Amino acid sequence: MASRKVPGFNPTKEKIHEVIFEADTPLGKAFDVVLMVLIVASVIVVMLESVTAINRDYHTLFVFLEWVFTIFFSIEYGLRIYCVYRPWKYITSFFGIIDLLAIIPSFLSLILPGAQYLLTIRAMRLLRVFRIFKLVKFLAEGSVIIKALRASRAKITVFILFIILMVVIVGSVMYLIEGGMENSGFTSIPRSVYWAIVTLTTVGYGDIAPKTEVGQFLAAIVMIMGYAVIAVPTGIVSSEIITATGESKPGSNLPIQATNTQVCRFCTAEGHDDDALYCNKCGEILNEE
Repeated sequence: MASRKVPGFNPTKEKIHEVIFEADTPLGKAFDVVLMVLIVASVIVVMLESVTAINRDYHTLFVFLEWVFTIFFSIEYGLRIYCVYRPWKYITSFFGIIDLLAIIPSFLSLILPGAQYLLTIRAMRLLRVFRIFKLVKFLAEGSVIIKALRASRAKITVFILFIILMVVIVGSVMYLIEGGMENSGFTSIPRSVYWAIVTLTTVGYGDIAPKTEVGQFLAAIVMIMGYAVIAVPTGIVSSEIITATGESKPGSNLPIQATNTQVCRFCTAEGHDDDALYCNKCGEILNEE
């Protein structure tokens, strides 16, 4: 089969793409490790800035570091867009959106004070650590959980709908019982529904509590039902995880995870086989060699 040439082949783009998107080369892996360190450092700075006693003494330093990190991540984001042949594919991808959200809060803080605390979303970028260090086993286990959640979404949806209906009914009944009591806290049906949710989920903040014996009896029933609320979805998902785990064993039809970090320059797809010549998503050539 004749090799297809990449339209508009650009050696500079190829080199930048290899360093920024892939981690199979020493330079690429070094870049990603430095990137991970900077992400962790930036999140720590944001967290420390929220501590009044520390921020009072180091506010200027924190602001300086935040903008240093933001400028670096902005340049990195720009280079990621530059080195791919279909920028919109990267921009609208999961990591593309996360990369953009990681720099927006700093600029937003110029018009909305406090918005910089949203920079903690940069921690989401640490998900790349699985790809960088080739933790394929963890990725495979993660795919099992995702598969189980997708398989159980219909059952979970029905269960959540049932819970919503139940807390509305219980909350309404509790308002009918306790609504006339002075300082009971059940001042409206929405407030009573809030109590039902807190009680049914076994959180029990204690900010609202029934005063009458009938109300306390109903509360006891809701508390007991709370254990079923925990058990039912756990059982549903656990069953699907067992099924998904069986399908992922050797001999199943699930694809084997790749051990390289090669990323398609056109659609930004990952997970290619080590000997793959073309992208398994868009069919474009992976290497110009």
